[in-house]
Amino acid sequence: MAKNVAAPAASLDRYDRAILDILQRDNKTPQRAIAEAVNLSTAAVQRRVAAMEKAGVIAANVAIVDPEAVAATITAIVEVKLRDERAATADRAKALFSQTPEVQQCFYVTGGISFVLIIIAPNMPTYESLTRRLFSENELVVDFRTLIALDRVKTGTAIVLP
Repeated sequence: MAKNVAAPAASLDRYDRAILDILQRDNKTPQRAIAEAVNLSTAAVQRRVAAMEKAGVIAANVAIVDPEAVAATITAIVEVKLRDERAATADRAKALFSQTPEVQQCFYVTGGISFVLIIIAPNMPTYESLTRRLFSENELVVDFRTLIALDRVKTGTAIVLP
């Protein structure tokens, strides 16, 4: 979830971190099992999880789908360079990329390019159609470069907590 203003970091104690570590590995872990693992009562775990959800520390509870299991076989990492870096141009690009379901991740970056996208598509014709719509025929984009992933060595969703 993208935010325009940096929020202050949530104050997490060792129990919160231990709970988050378990939930990031498997968010279907029963709260009684979490309670046993972190040495708290089930009610205390429930209160802490609810508080972290309310504070936005836990942003969502989702199912992670294996792309190969659903025949989404093309993973592309795409570097996109906008025609200019004005706020209006970047905002329009952010809106377009955010609304495109095949764009799994979108990063607005520095270093000579504007965005890095992770795109998952079922096949190369679908990916080619996406590149035309999102990049080649898009007046906001001056250049793009695609890297096709040969293998998923590591993907992750867990944040390493300090």
